[in-house]
Order: sequence, then C-alpha cells, then structure tokens
Amino acid sequence: MGNDAQHRADQDIEIRPITRDELAVWDRSISRGFMRPHVAPATEWREIQFEPGRMQAAFDHRDPAPEGPRCVATFRSFDAELTVPGGARLPVDAVTGVTVNSTHTRRGLLSGMMRRDLAAARERGLPAAILIAAEYNIYGRFGFGPATRSTGWRVDVLRARGLRAGLPVHDGHRIDFVTLDEVRKLGPELYERWRPTQPGAIGRPEHWWRVRTGDLELPGFDWKEGFTALHRTADGTVTGLINYTVDEKFDGAYPDCPLNVRDFLALDQQTANALWALAFSVDWVRHVVVPSLRPDDPLPLLLNDPRGARPHEDDSDFTWLRLLDLPAAFAARRYTAPGRLVLDVTDPEGWTSGRWALETAADGTGRITPTEDAADLALGVGALGTLFQGADTATRLAAAAMLTELTPGAATRADTLLRPERTPWNPDSF
Repeated sequence: MGNDAQHRADQDIEIRPITRDELAVWDRSISRGFMRPHVAPATEWREIQFEPGRMQAAFDHRDPAPEGPRCVATFRSFDAELTVPGGARLPVDAVTGVTVNSTHTRRGLLSGMMRRDLAAARERGLPAAILIAAEYNIYGRFGFGPATRSTGWRVDVLRARGLRAGLPVHDGHRIDFVTLDEVRKLGPELYERWRPTQPGAIGRPEHWWRVRTGDLELPGFDWKEGFTALHRTADGTVTGLINYTVDEKFDGAYPDCPLNVRDFLALDQQTANALWALAFSVDWVRHVVVPSLRPDDPLPLLLNDPRGARPHEDDSDFTWLRLLDLPAAFAARRYTAPGRLVLDVTDPEGWTSGRWALETAADGTGRITPTEDAADLALGVGALGTLFQGADTATRLAAAAMLTELTPGAATRADTLLRPERTPWNPDSF
C-alpha cells in the first residue's frame, strides 16, 4: 500500500474508549486478536471489568459490519498495587487485553492506545505501569523492562526420594482440606499477609477468588475444583495454603499421576516445609509439578536428591515494569546498603530522561533526585525498571550491553544498593 493509501486508511480508524454497550464487540475482538475461539462472554465478568475510559479499542469505519464499525484492536488497564523490595505497595497502572487483529497490524494502533494510557496514568499520579508480555520484543520500545521471572519445577518423586527428614516445621501445626466457601473466606486475608513478603506480587481482588473457586464464570477458563489445604499453627493462625489437582494416569498397573500445584502461599519456611511434605505424600503421585515458583525458592534443596527436580518448561520472564515517576517509585522501595549512584536515563517518551542521583541510607530508605553530576551508569528506562525491582543485576546487564558502565565498579555498586532480599516473583496473571 502506498503512503497516500495508507494515510487514507488510517484516517478511517478511530481509537477511543469503548462504552458499556460495546463490551460484546470488544470481547469478540480480543478473542480474535489472541487467536482463540470466541466464547460468549459471561455478562457479569465483563461488567466487573468495565471502567469508563480504561477499555480502549480501535474501530475501522470502512465497510462497517451490521452492528457498526469493526473493532480491530483492544486495550484495557486498571489500577493495581505492586509489592516492591521492602514490602511497600506501589500503585501502578496494570495493562492487559492488548490485541491488534492481524488485518490491521503495523498501523500504529498499539502505539496510540499505549501512549494514551501511559500519559493518563502519569496524570493520575501513578509512579509506574506493569504488564505481562506475550512477546519479548514488543514492549521495550514503550519503556517497559522485565521485572519478574517465573521459574517452575517438575519433581520426579521416586528419583528425588521425597523431602529430607528433620526439616523444621511449626510445633503443633495442622493441615486441613477446606471447602470452597472457606477458601473465599480465609484465602484473601492470608494473601494480604503474604503479599508484603514477596516483591513483584500484585493484589488479588474479590473476583479473582470467585473465579478460582468456581463462583464466577470466566469465558474460556477451564475451572475445576481441585484440592485446597490450609496450614495452621498451634494457636489456629492460618499461615499457608496449597491448591492442587491430580491427573489420574497409570503406567500399566502402576500409578503414574502428576500432582499439579496451582497455588502455594507460605508465610515462613516452616509452613512451606509442612505443605511440601503434604504434596509429596499423596498416594499414586509420581511427579509433583510446580509451574510457577519464586526463582530462588529452596524447594529442590529440600529433597533428598535435588537432581530429581527438573526445570519446568515455562521458565521465562513474566511481569514487565515501566517507570513513570522516578522520585515516587524509588522513595517507595527499600535498599540493602548505603551509597550514592548517578544514573543517566534515556526514555522514549522523555518522561524520566535525564541524570539522576540515587542516594540510599543505612536505615534502608532512599531517594532519587535530578543532578548535573557525572553519571556512573547509562541505561534506558526499561533496564532501570528491571534493576528497580531486582529482577536482574547491573553487572549482568552490563555484560549484555544493556547498560553502560561509565565509572569502573559502578555496576557492582548498583547491585549492592538494589539487591532485594527475595527475588521478585508474581504468581498471578492479569
């Protein structure tokens, strides 16, 4: 298509927020964009998601369908909270539902929707935005960088020979299977106590628990109940949860069942040890499959033979972070050592571009302010988002030419200041 024809075509495409009456066509378009068979939307589910101004679409006015202009791209965002190193909850713009129909790619539709949404988030005072990237090479150009990683394990129970004897557990603890009503009642409170302990975690609203306990229908979500057990200490305090399913599979006359862990929360290692002991004690189970776990979780080391644990196939980057307000974001997190580092930041939108001095104190607090001092590191805002959350090290990014060390040893100093106590991890899609 020549430039004039392309320009005329683009003039016929309108990007705007949808109305509530357009939820059905938006829903059909998002299925098409993700190349999934369309399932009629559950009205309650889309109504819960709808927020005026936060669901965008691109409409092609040429040759409209009987119901009106064709919806050819989708975009949704909502306000969320992201746990940052130290346990604070950073308010963020959560981006999801991003699709462009294959008939309308490379026309700037994603760019138009993304820039409109990020600018609105800045105007609302949000320090950052997050998303889950379906493709690695798309979102870096908008200033996003990988901020969590999802690591999983497939444990051969026979080869691993179970958990090591004598692992510490709480005296007088108990584990009980619970009903779906009990999960909806006790699960949210447990999660809210767990969330500050895990950088990268996001909130679980009420409808998250309803969907995962079968109380709310999510189109295309293949729900089945599974088994949920809660861990309680001797005084009755709930400190952990495991949810799993078991696939019935036999190798001839021998049981060969995989136990699939869908959710695992533990406020401390003693609770985790007890819950893992339950998972590895279930009859007929030959493999314990954990698709997503904190990358530095010690699970393999709890086994008699850690070689019985093999990485799960879905090990990859997961949540991506886009910093929008550096002073607000860096003031929210905690730091592991005192120090000072000057960063020369580039930003495709110019929002965070410039030279910034990061100063951290011995009490774990810190701040970042504009400066004219010589820079120690030069990097893009996407790489800065990765370092901010502690998803990777400055020394590794420097080796990969993803940042430039301007002062010798600056990358090592950055790692000393920014290293979190726990590797960031987000167990939930959104």
